[in-house]
Amino acid sequence: MADLAAPADPCYTPLTPLAFLERSAEVFGDKTAIVYGDRRTSYREFAAEATRVARALRAVGVAPGDRVAYLLPNIPEMLVAHFAVPLSGGVLVAINTRLAPAEISYILRHSGAKVLVVDAGLHASVAPVLDELPVHEIVTVLDPASGAAPDPAVGGISYPDLLERGSAEPLPWAVADERDTISINYTSGTTGRPKGVMYHHRGAYLNALAEVVHSRHTPESRYLWTLPMFHCNGWCTAWAVTAIGGTHVCLRSVDPVEIWRLLDTEGITHLNGAPTVLVTIASHDGAHPLAREVLVTTAGAPPSPTVIRRMSELGTRLVHVYGLTETYGPYTVCEYQDGWLTLDIERRSRLLARQGVGMVVTDGVRVVDEDMADVPRDGATMGEVVMRGNNVMSGYFADPDATAEAFRGGWFHSGDLGVWHPDGYIELRDRAKDIIISGGENISTIEVEAAIDSHPAVHEVAVVGVPHEKWGERPKAYVVLRPGATADAGDLLEHVRAGIARYKVPDQVEFVTELPKTSTGKIQKFHLRNPS
Repeated sequence: MADLAAPADPCYTPLTPLAFLERSAEVFGDKTAIVYGDRRTSYREFAAEATRVARALRAVGVAPGDRVAYLLPNIPEMLVAHFAVPLSGGVLVAINTRLAPAEISYILRHSGAKVLVVDAGLHASVAPVLDELPVHEIVTVLDPASGAAPDPAVGGISYPDLLERGSAEPLPWAVADERDTISINYTSGTTGRPKGVMYHHRGAYLNALAEVVHSRHTPESRYLWTLPMFHCNGWCTAWAVTAIGGTHVCLRSVDPVEIWRLLDTEGITHLNGAPTVLVTIASHDGAHPLAREVLVTTAGAPPSPTVIRRMSELGTRLVHVYGLTETYGPYTVCEYQDGWLTLDIERRSRLLARQGVGMVVTDGVRVVDEDMADVPRDGATMGEVVMRGNNVMSGYFADPDATAEAFRGGWFHSGDLGVWHPDGYIELRDRAKDIIISGGENISTIEVEAAIDSHPAVHEVAVVGVPHEKWGERPKAYVVLRPGATADAGDLLEHVRAGIARYKVPDQVEFVTELPKTSTGKIQKFHLRNPS
């Protein structure tokens, strides 16, 4: 990558999303920035709380570059963290709230997090592994909406106690080096062990502005948080909506009843989510045409014609994007072209299902062969999707070998296979490394296979993704038992649930006498995906 050291220019300012909240607190000080139940937080109050938390984190020992982990649902404290942690000089590690205790423990240990801020409703996810955690301080957020009481065994201090350790004394909404890490997002990637994807301030700043452009945010935006903030920092939308002075409407869980209530009462203009979230919204008994158009940005799997039709009937407009954790979330967008809206739904759906073109802040996207040469733009020749630029990660935390492998040839290798159409739009066709995308979440088949293989009755196992009407894909396991061993699907699944998150556990287990293999012993998963 090119040297991005600050040029000899007295007007040069390092880019950082921190500047977004500084500006909005000044320009939109009295405007409602955050809505959560009966809570209403102005932009001035938002900035003040971020400052107090930043000061408090410093008071409990967070030094520049230290990691601060948050295990929270989409509540205001999680939104504040996106500014408070980097304002303190720390690095935000937002952890997937759906993970099993062992997975959370691994992330905390690998990142070396000094502080863990956790929702009381998630104490059960950390209590079993307390003795393994490296954190110096645990802070509990008590959200009345959860109805959960803190587990005394977790200990630590409360969020109000943390705030008491801070002060309102201003801190500079700036950084010395825009290439400093602002957050680390863990992803299963293509192995069973999560990898820590490092985002820098420059990339977060630019990708947030791309979200403003492509999701068409304005100061009138009222954004409903149906997308987890732990997922690529909410696709950088935590920073994007703040940048434009919009209103964040927080949502603790994806509850269709609450979503429809908020759509009707809070004047929602935007939401993001995987197609499975859209199915949940569209299929709810209370679904009805919206009073105003809602722009819905979706990714994780191509939206089906049924989803596009139903969401269009309800009064939404879909924007299809594609990316990975390693690209700050969305990297490409399926840009609408003149005339698309006049096409029949089937033709329009086929066009909208494509992953599209590079977003405005990218260096573009390519589909390449094994020699890194562009494949023909014929919509048929497959190659690997590669990317580079400001909104591609700076690397994997504490994993130089994986970083070097990911950036071979000077481009980030997605591991996704696709084609390039004559109009320049890309379209995915397969996943080179068997990742299953279920409800917008990545599931590593290797990780699931390891969990099943740890059962004493299992001789061999292969896991593949199979189509699912609601989730897009779900894992299915093909299992060969050891000679003389006995086990049923219930035994295996109970064993697996103890080791990995529930959403990764296969829906189906099929017992077979052998797995299809090559002459060298490699399992041929394509035979399992297409048994006919």
